[in-house]
Formats: sequence, C-alpha cells, structure tokens
Amino acid sequence: MRTLSLKNGDRVPVLGLGTWRMGEQGQQRSAEVKALQAGIDLGMTLVDTAEMYGNGGAEEVVGEAIRGRRDQVYLVSKVLPGNASRKGTVAACEASLKRLGTDRLDLYLLHWRGSYKLADTLAAFQDLLKAGKIKAFGVSNFDLSDMQEWLSLAEGDRCVVNQVQYNIASRGIDFDLLPWCRKQDIAVMAYCPLAQGDIPAENGLAKVAQRHGATPAQIMLAWCLRHPNVLAVPKSSQPQRLAENAKAAEISLSAEDLADLDRDFPAPKQAEPLAMT
Repeated sequence: MRTLSLKNGDRVPVLGLGTWRMGEQGQQRSAEVKALQAGIDLGMTLVDTAEMYGNGGAEEVVGEAIRGRRDQVYLVSKVLPGNASRKGTVAACEASLKRLGTDRLDLYLLHWRGSYKLADTLAAFQDLLKAGKIKAFGVSNFDLSDMQEWLSLAEGDRCVVNQVQYNIASRGIDFDLLPWCRKQDIAVMAYCPLAQGDIPAENGLAKVAQRHGATPAQIMLAWCLRHPNVLAVPKSSQPQRLAENAKAAEISLSAEDLADLDRDFPAPKQAEPLAMT
C-alpha cells in the first residue's frame, strides 16, 4: 500500500478504513470485525473511528478487530465538540481508549468545532501528548478560517490532519482549503470519498474507469489520491469491495483522465461552504 508522510514523521497508508455507522447493530458485529481485519490484511492499516459512531459501539468493534495486532494499526479517533473542554477532552479520550482496548491513539481529532474554546481543546491535546495517550492531534470538519485560527494558537501548528468530506462530486475544498493545507504540511483525510455509495453516473467517470479496467468507485478513490497530501477512509463491510478499494491506490490518473473528469465534475471557481455529512 502506498503511504504518505505526516508532519510528525509518521507514515500512513493513503487508503484507510472508515467505521462510520459500524457498531450500531449487534447482529452485524462479527461481519464488521472481519471486514476491518480483512482491510488491515490488505494494507489499509489506518483505522478511523470516533466516540460518536454508534455511541462508542464502533470503537468497541475496532477494539475487537485489532486485538493482538495493535502495533500493526495506525489508530484514529475523535472527541465530540460537546466533550471538548480541557477536562472533558481528556476524559473522552480515556473512555475511547478503554473501548478500543489500548493505551494510546496514534491520532486524536476534534470532530467539529463546537462551543468550547479551541485553546481549551488544544491544551487538552497537549496534556494527552505529555501523558503518552496520543501521539498526534488534528481536527475534522474545519474550514479555512477555522484552520487559520487553530494554527494561530500556541502549538496549534502541530496539527497533522484535517479530516473533511471530499469526493469527486463534492470538491469545494479544491479552491482554497486543500492547497492551503498542503502549504502548511497538513494532510487532508477524505471521508465519504465514495459519496456514501452514491456513485455518479456521468459518462466521464465511466469512460475513465473503462480506460483503466477499473470500477467507477476505484476511479473516485484514485481521483482523491491524486494529491500528495490526501488520504481517504472509505467504509465497507464487504470483502470484495475492500479488495477493490485497496487496488485503487495503484491507479495513476493521466492528464487526459483528469480532463475528462473535470468536464463532468468541474473544479470550484470560488470559495464554497464546507460540505459536512
């Protein structure tokens, strides 16, 4: 699996595993655990979860999936904004660690901006770093102005990731946020890179897929990964889809491919509100 280097020196796969909507139905747990294990075996060793997903249920699924192989995984979780006070962030992280069955997170994110001061959440991240409970921190669903404010705070420039919605049909960040993050050496982690399975039917996507002997979904992932500072965390519980996703990292889109895709999915010409799902 191809990797990229984060600001702190950690190398992570460009394709990871999303867990949104896992842990919500007990009868699906075994299949979800097996799917995550299969994805890890395919090299998608970054696992992204959050205390919000399934009210902690997704973290429990992840904990079961990585039991006995924690050191093989780059583990990411998120604190809800309602818990993001200085004390609340630390308590939320400790609760996540317990559900995950581990003593540390590789990356901890603020899920989105809430009412607590960013400086308080950032101070909590520093506390967690010093305690060895997290190795790095970042944010999620932060627009350009939010990012600029975060980086203006003491130690804010140690942010390694901004996780945002990004796919070929929702590419507003191409205008300003993505290039700004690249200049700041902040990776962009794309969630919903497959538009929650709503694969567009435009001819350009089908044409490029046929050219590469690939599926439209694989081209959508390859399109996200065309940037050197972008990684993606598609979610799937189907082994065949997981294998297809992993192979997407091997696809290199040509200038002709990108031109065909741009005709159907044009780049933004002005700043757009950040897409959130």
